[in-house]
Amino acid sequence: MIKRRHFLILGSILGLSPYVYAKTDDSFERAFKKIEPTLKAVQAHMFPQGSKLPSADAMHVTQFVYETMQHPSFDRDIKAFVIEGAEEFMQRTKGKFLSMTTAEKEKALRAYEETNYGSSWLERIMTLTMEGMFSDPIYGANIKEAGWKSIDSYGGFPRPSTKYMGR
Repeated sequence: MIKRRHFLILGSILGLSPYVYAKTDDSFERAFKKIEPTLKAVQAHMFPQGSKLPSADAMHVTQFVYETMQHPSFDRDIKAFVIEGAEEFMQRTKGKFLSMTTAEKEKALRAYEETNYGSSWLERIMTLTMEGMFSDPIYGANIKEAGWKSIDSYGGFPRPSTKYMGR
């Protein structure tokens, strides 16, 4: 029979193990690099060249998302959700999303949107992408304030003087 004390210690160790794994920047960087091309393609499909808003590519939003998620204050659950959602989407499209036509990409994204998980994931990607597009340019996106100019609006004042606090 297991003693209560041993049970609590074992439970604590097992309960913390995912957080220990998630805490290493190295594992996040590896996971992100694996999904980065797919994420970039999804963002480019959502915000293509030639629309009123600047394109996701022109605004460097994938790099913005990576740097934002890498910050120690970024929510671990959201970080894991972004990675896992991209991996699931890559499985659903059998790794062919990057080579699909625009119409095929739209169909694949709409099919993923029909699932609860996919809908939530696409909403999160849209939110992170828009944060980049409309953030202060100091954070590496919203190049030459193009996002602000496209909607005739500007960020708040005072503007940040450093990229991230507490790093």
